[in-house]
Amino acid sequence: MDKLGDIDLFVRVIKNQGLAAAGREVGLSPARMTARINGLEERYGVRLLNRTTRQISLTDEGRKFYVACERILAEVEQAEISLQTGQTSFSGTLRITAPSDLGQQHIAPVLSAFVDKHPNIKPYLYLSDSVTDLVGDGFDLGIRFGTLEDSTLVARKLTSNRRVLCASPDYLKRKGIPTTPEALMQHDCLTMVRMAEPLTTWHFQSADEKRSISIKASRASNDGALIRRWAIEGAGIALKSYLDVAADLQAKRLVTIMDNYQHDFSRIGASAGADLHAIYPNRKFTPQRTIEFIRALTEYFREQTIINVEK
Repeated sequence: MDKLGDIDLFVRVIKNQGLAAAGREVGLSPARMTARINGLEERYGVRLLNRTTRQISLTDEGRKFYVACERILAEVEQAEISLQTGQTSFSGTLRITAPSDLGQQHIAPVLSAFVDKHPNIKPYLYLSDSVTDLVGDGFDLGIRFGTLEDSTLVARKLTSNRRVLCASPDYLKRKGIPTTPEALMQHDCLTMVRMAEPLTTWHFQSADEKRSISIKASRASNDGALIRRWAIEGAGIALKSYLDVAADLQAKRLVTIMDNYQHDFSRIGASAGADLHAIYPNRKFTPQRTIEFIRALTEYFREQTIINVEK
């Protein structure tokens, strides 16, 4: 039973979009290719491909299996390279998802330096402020604020973080500085939208109480980078991750307000928090290139002198 060979054939079928084309690559007839794929499906008791006379497509189970197969083959290839050359370089695709603002400011530069060091890595960085299905969408790594309740995923903390209320000096000069959560209702607030839902309930905790305020959004966007840009331009007050605005605070483009409160989009103490984590499917089959990139991220955030999230 050649499990690895069958996995390789399965991946070739998908990449060539057909049994015949994949068979020509490895010197097997269409009939033999069909028999091998049928055997693979029978072995696991699931249908992996939907097949017609003109095309093939992956089933849901097939899509998940394909992602896992690509990862396995890449690991085997890396192991062979290491054995043959004794080198510590890495190769293969590295698929990463991260929040938009954080991704542009921090993750992208680290990724560029990592690829410069390991030129055989093929990076794909998907930036979105929505929660992405790591396994279903075939990502090796997710960079997220807070942790996840999904026990099938592994979370590794990269750095501490918190959320801050911030605005431009010009806006505060024009509109005044709010000192209580209720005062925000009289201000222009810039609101994130996630999964088509505006995050208009902001939560506050001081030394002796917790409060939740429903703010009125003057502007809203699903892109955190745009929210930050609007704040810098003086359009209003934003609730942002400290990591996103650290450079702007240092350059005085933004200033924080109401620092005597903790702030978040979720109830303080009941949420996963705002610390930054690397999220990945599991430890057993984590590609070495993913592990090394997590290490690069950890070192990067450790060396950031401008990021001091402690109050």
